[in-house]
Amino acid sequence: MNTREEGRTVSLTDRMSRWILPAGVDSAARLLLASRGLRGFCDGFIAVLLPAYLLALGFGQLDVGLIGTTTLIGSAVATIAVGALANRFAARRMFIFAAALMIATGVGFGGLSSLLPILIVAFVGTLNPSSGDVSLFLPLEQSRLAEMAAGDARTALFARYSLIGAVSAAVGSLAAGLPAWLVAHTGIAELLAMRAMFLLYAVTGVVIWLLYRRLPRSGTQAHVHTAPLDQSRGIVTRLALLFSVDAFAGGLVVNTLLTLWLMQRFGLPVGAAGQFFFWAELLTALSQLAAPPLARKIGLLNTMVFTHIPASLCLIAAAFTASLPVTLVLLLVRSALSQMDVPTRTAYVMAVVTPSERPAAASFTSVPRSLAASLGPSLAGGLIGFGWLGAPLIACGALKIAYDLSLLFLFRHVKPDD
Repeated sequence: MNTREEGRTVSLTDRMSRWILPAGVDSAARLLLASRGLRGFCDGFIAVLLPAYLLALGFGQLDVGLIGTTTLIGSAVATIAVGALANRFAARRMFIFAAALMIATGVGFGGLSSLLPILIVAFVGTLNPSSGDVSLFLPLEQSRLAEMAAGDARTALFARYSLIGAVSAAVGSLAAGLPAWLVAHTGIAELLAMRAMFLLYAVTGVVIWLLYRRLPRSGTQAHVHTAPLDQSRGIVTRLALLFSVDAFAGGLVVNTLLTLWLMQRFGLPVGAAGQFFFWAELLTALSQLAAPPLARKIGLLNTMVFTHIPASLCLIAAAFTASLPVTLVLLLVRSALSQMDVPTRTAYVMAVVTPSERPAAASFTSVPRSLAASLGPSLAGGLIGFGWLGAPLIACGALKIAYDLSLLFLFRHVKPDD
């Protein structure tokens, strides 16, 4: 290879490295980004395989629902517990404990067959059957990432973190087809093939454990007598309440119900709906990369608010349009704007609290969002069932605009650190 070709290769490698890890970010952040990707991949195939696996074990639909609910409740409890206790223990120990629990969860689900033991593992384990990341990993990784960068670099880092999680979960969903492929090509039993996926989950936990062991010691030391939230308690409480309103509104138009709405309103075939959501999710993922440069120009809070409001207006407009192409365009524009607040929201929360409060702030602002979002689908389904097809879209858009304006009014004078 000549000098010019070597220069091009080095330049390309440097550009890729800077894209993965923005300038001004501690290189150890790569370990946490890799962990997020591995966990997202596992969450992707677990969310698809879990119901089929439980039915193959002989459980009924009620048991499947019970195990799923137990898993979500356990994840919420674990997230809150880590946020409350993280400042009492060394961060390295907490990371190692989380990875060990992931290994035990995979082994437990892959080896057990009785309801009660599985319920226990579901509650104390790390399995995540939802699309969002609500687990004990969340406050640990977010607070540590916040230490590794500041200002604009922190926002860019959280954008990469969110993007990697979304893309890896999508790839993981495709991996849910591996058991069927194994059955077709090797002749092994379907149940055994699905058990192997849970063992893959455990093996992934081992890899994450090795990644965590390479993390340098945290600059923020554990404080035995420090409360999880002290001087930032009021800020975190107000943010958690506002974020819950936003999450409840989002629960009114989850993808499942939006698909139902498109099918009933326009007769959209399932295959066409799948293609639409592929492009919508792709726009959503890519838009998060546009959030950091926009936040550099107008600020974190303004980026959260002034990308959200147009997205909500598009959703409300879609409820009144009679043309399918126009409706789909409005919904795609909404997808390109509605999630730009994800990395900026995380960066903002981490920047308005003290370093020792970051684990608690991450958990106390995430868990209420998850719980509030779970209430929306039932209400939206009832509204659609009554024939009020556009009501969920209008209610979602109106609530989100109210949330955005309240957020701007209450926090316009709260400045994040640099």
